[in-house]
Amino acid sequence: MEGASMTFTPLLNRTDDTPLYHQLYEYIKKEIVSGNIKVNNKLPSIRSFAEYLNVSRNTVDTAYQQLLAEGYVESRPKSGLYVTNTQFDLLQTYKKPAVFLHPQLETKSCTYDFRYGKIDSRLFPLNEWKKRYNESLQTYREALFTYQESQGEESLREEIAMYLYQSRGVVCSKHQIIIGAGTQQSLSLLAQMLKPSIRDIAFENPCYDGASFVFKQHGFSLKPVSLNNTGINIQELYESQAQAVYVTPSHQFPYGMIMPVSKRIQLLEWANDCSGFIIEDDYDGEFRYKGSPIPSLQSLDSKGRVIYTGTFSKSFMPSLRISYLVLPEVLLKTYYERFSLYEQTVPALHQRTLGLMMKNGEWSKHLRRVRTAYQLKHSTLLAALQKEFNKNVTLSGESAGLHILVRMNNDMNEQELINTARKQDVSVYGTSRYWLTELPQQKPYILLGFGSLRGEEIEEGIKRLKKAWL
Repeated sequence: MEGASMTFTPLLNRTDDTPLYHQLYEYIKKEIVSGNIKVNNKLPSIRSFAEYLNVSRNTVDTAYQQLLAEGYVESRPKSGLYVTNTQFDLLQTYKKPAVFLHPQLETKSCTYDFRYGKIDSRLFPLNEWKKRYNESLQTYREALFTYQESQGEESLREEIAMYLYQSRGVVCSKHQIIIGAGTQQSLSLLAQMLKPSIRDIAFENPCYDGASFVFKQHGFSLKPVSLNNTGINIQELYESQAQAVYVTPSHQFPYGMIMPVSKRIQLLEWANDCSGFIIEDDYDGEFRYKGSPIPSLQSLDSKGRVIYTGTFSKSFMPSLRISYLVLPEVLLKTYYERFSLYEQTVPALHQRTLGLMMKNGEWSKHLRRVRTAYQLKHSTLLAALQKEFNKNVTLSGESAGLHILVRMNNDMNEQELINTARKQDVSVYGTSRYWLTELPQQKPYILLGFGSLRGEEIEEGIKRLKKAWL
């Protein structure tokens, strides 16, 4: 480069999101610290360096100004910029920041994504939400600038109590409800309430890994209990000697069976016999497509042994992060004694807005709408599977919820099923992650969530799966 006392060529990535001036600054700094650019070396002039790199003068000037501000170079009048006489050898050798790669990090989803947990954003009642949001700002203006009740906004807890009684038969008062920022946060609080009197907790096997992970992190010993076609194995539950059990009776996750009333009564007898607790996770109890709703476990409990938990993530909006616990009286006392000073984790504005929607009937209207929409998607998925696969596929959990499991009558393992689907631009998901023990020797189940897909996308996705798997 003409007029420069030194020559170096940084590699600038013009397609990267990182600005060019920052890339140039980082490169020169690295070269200085590593000793490749020596003390008292002069940097190229802004004009000549910009021409050499085919960048604007402003790009070079901004990089130089940053180096100057941080003391890597100094300006000498009428001469230019020179590397300062600093003991750079005292600094650590330049290195890239460490990047932790999660072992279960999912790859980018395909066009036809059957991911569980995604819902249809087109169904969200945006106008009603905005209306009640603004009303909350006006009506509760002063209250929004103070700390909340630790259990959550009283108005929302009142509405939840009424809704649960009408829809799920749950008998509780607003005083028994604890609002939390998502199911895992609620379960984390519950885990702390159950310790130290309880150390062993039983789980359905397979189960929702987000729940088992929480209790494992809190130091509980997990006791896997197998399933049969009506749910958890009661005899194994007795043999586990656990003092608590986590179940999903309305739609077992991930297999999807619905626990009949007779099994629910047996489960309550277990709790009474061992003075244990049942954690009933009713994560998608709003969505049942065959037969009449079965009462919640909590509604059958006369001894105060059931802890009921629910969420608005499937029926309303996951990012709202509103879940709730319904505590029996004995645990409510523990909560008041040990956790009443905990600050509420869900913004008051969101709680009051949702409470107003429930009070004014907009929540019920929305729920009827999404039930109809998801039932149509559910029927579309079952019809497409029947049309494309006929007897080449076995289904599980098709009576409720926002997902079903499919088992292919071929020789592919779980990863092969996932990989061949991706080649057809379809994302499907395995169930091996939900097992607490080694996987049984059986054909794998694949999870198909349908909440976020349009009817035509479901049909096209299943057509592509046929090409991948048959």
